[in-house]
Amino acid sequence: MNKPSDNPADPFKKALAEATKVMANDSDLTVSYTVDPAGISGDAMRLPQISRRLTHDEVMLARGTADAMAMHRRYHDAGTHARYAPQGDLARELYEAMETARCEAMGARDMPGTAGNIDAKIGNEALRRGYDQIKDASDAPLSEAAGYLVRHMATGRALPAGAQNVMELWRGFIEDKASLTLDNLDAVLNDQAAFARFARNVITDLGYGDQLGDDPDDLDDTSEDEAEDSTDEDQEPDSTGNDEDEGEDAEASPESSQDETQDASQAQVSMDEMADQEMSDEAEMPEGEAPLDPPPPAPVSEADPDYKVFDTAHDEEMRAEDLAEQIELERLRAYLDQQLEPLKGAVSRLANKLQRRLQAQQNRSWEFDLEEGILDAGRLARVVANPTTPLSFKVEKDTEFRDTVVTLLLDNSGSMRGRPISIAAICADVLARTLERCSVKVEILGFTTRAWKGGQARERWLNEGREQQPGRLNDLRHIIYKSADAPWRRTRSSLGLMMKEGLLKENIDGEALEWAHRRMLHRSEARKILMVISDGAPVDDSTLSVNPANYLEKHLRDVIAMVERRKQVELLAIGIGHDVTRYYERAVTITDVEQLAGAMTEQLASLFDSDPRARARLMGINRAR
Repeated sequence: MNKPSDNPADPFKKALAEATKVMANDSDLTVSYTVDPAGISGDAMRLPQISRRLTHDEVMLARGTADAMAMHRRYHDAGTHARYAPQGDLARELYEAMETARCEAMGARDMPGTAGNIDAKIGNEALRRGYDQIKDASDAPLSEAAGYLVRHMATGRALPAGAQNVMELWRGFIEDKASLTLDNLDAVLNDQAAFARFARNVITDLGYGDQLGDDPDDLDDTSEDEAEDSTDEDQEPDSTGNDEDEGEDAEASPESSQDETQDASQAQVSMDEMADQEMSDEAEMPEGEAPLDPPPPAPVSEADPDYKVFDTAHDEEMRAEDLAEQIELERLRAYLDQQLEPLKGAVSRLANKLQRRLQAQQNRSWEFDLEEGILDAGRLARVVANPTTPLSFKVEKDTEFRDTVVTLLLDNSGSMRGRPISIAAICADVLARTLERCSVKVEILGFTTRAWKGGQARERWLNEGREQQPGRLNDLRHIIYKSADAPWRRTRSSLGLMMKEGLLKENIDGEALEWAHRRMLHRSEARKILMVISDGAPVDDSTLSVNPANYLEKHLRDVIAMVERRKQVELLAIGIGHDVTRYYERAVTITDVEQLAGAMTEQLASLFDSDPRARARLMGINRAR
């Protein structure tokens, strides 16, 4: 006999696995529970882990995830999906989101019990991604909004708060552009091919039709027409009879064969004359009417048009919560806190010092002796002493840092492994919390690569003949630990991802800096500050082995020069054990990672100091020589 399990969650897991197989209509499906991201690989489905506590949130998330993937398994055909899939990235995201919404809506119609469970899954995802805190449509993903809207229109169900917020931010735009197409939703929901054509029409209505690629239906019609023409030519009978009769006549009549030869020669002459005439016409064609060459592709880098990337298809821009399950993030965060317990006191003291300095500026920021505003009670004694003295008023000024966003760009390379990345993570966390109290928005980003010594880009390069000097030859991984609009309390656990084994690999600083700079330019704040924390020069073995030795370093210098020249973003850097002053105009190098907290707080405090002399003294900046 099998020994009964002492885990109270096991009966629920077994029941959910069996129910999922039935709903997916796939008896060969295997269901497992893991801390890895949920998904399906072949006949294996991974669901979120369920602890012994069997909490309500865990149960609803597991059921919702299982129902959503079962519906996708039941109603989705991969071949049809691939046939109509767009080529462009944004168009494909819209297409994928709408197809997912279709499958979930079909499940809600055919099996109403799944609707509430899937709502719980959607609500959990929206909460993790901070969708309930987004206030500007530009910060909300259009693809998610389109998927939410399709699901809402198909089922008539209200969405969870975060998803509803994202949908409403984009709803006016989507309905204004695609209202006529959306009216046909009910008619195409049951037919995946018809829905795929519907989704492509919506993408066109939204202005991304140039990313769709060729229409597969038009290609099929063309192929059928060509096949019919070919068949007609092969089977067209001659006026003299069938093919056998022609063969017999040819053998019996040499004169007939000679006539056919002459006809063929005349036909060839006519074709040659036509070709010569076409070439002559083309040569005489006015220059203005000549066919236009396609425009050259946009450069990969604004800073250096000559910078090359062999393949961008496998680059990633991921949120931290999408790289690990919430349970694992919380475990890693607890490990981070444990490792840095002795340091937290010192970091917190520095953060409090920064906060006091900022708030002191905030409290002293008044303009006095004005003719209108708030009555200045401190000047009333003059009026009492001399009634002819006019009343004095004061007005609070807007401080420099109220309309400010700060981005912390952290090097996530393998050389940061251990104590450096731990201290960088906790310092970023404490600074984000501190600046948030002072009404300064903070974004925390990280950069690394997906693989050591080249990833899928390098594999493709090897398979395609090893082009000389192919440019960057690895797959990027850019990580968003905290977006500027997300509150600190919702992203606290995300920083624990830096403790994940295998995350830290190689570093391509130039493209990461350009990425962070682009993100800041889309922000509406008046003042933008970008702080880079790194422990060395850009290094990627696969790229440097087939390009000039200074290829990545030159690109980094070009990007820094562009950022500093445009002056839209204030750029500063901290080097850990590595002299970054040779790259950045405003930079400081620390020899001991324990100094990082002090360097970060002092640098930021100095940027908000209104006295230029004090500002220069506090920054202690070493200018690049």
